Amino acid sequence: MDDLHVAVVERRVATLDVAAALDFVADPRFGGIASFIGRVREHNLGRVVTGISYDLFEPLALRMFRAIGERARAEAGAPLKLYIAHAKGDLAVGDLAVLVAVGTPHRDEAFRACRLAIEAVKHEAPIWKQEHYIDGDSAWSEGCSLCEEQREAERAHANHDETGRGHGH
Repeated sequence: MDDLHVAVVERRVATLDVAAALDFVADPRFGGIASFIGRVREHNLGRVVTGISYDLFEPLALRMFRAIGERARAEAGAPLKLYIAHAKGDLAVGDLAVLVAVGTPHRDEAFRACRLAIEAVKHEAPIWKQEHYIDGDSAWSEGCSLCEEQREAERAHANHDETGRGHGH
């Protein structure tokens, strides 16, 4: 699909580029552009995060991103352009970790396709996240296969976590 850009960006080499994503999905046919920008946050499940390391199997991740693009196209039921990029390597608090941008004729399709794409990337792509904490400890995120366990842990930590949102990935 020529209207799909997928990438894994090695953090030592480059950073995710929001302007490039928006430029890619811009099209005279489209009045709707939606995007999701995921950044490394400083707190998760009541712990102070100092950074994250992402690892992934790039060929499989790129194949998955393309499949997500096809699903988004089918779901939107309209022409679309889609940009999916995920960082690989060591990231600091505030660094961009994932970027999804979608252009469609109208806002509804753009919002729906963007939501579908980011949720699929987070829940299905072969990406492993290791959080590093201020106390020197680190832990691998258990991912969405254990989302219910994550939500339970989140509820248990909600009294200690300022936001009480997100389940760690």
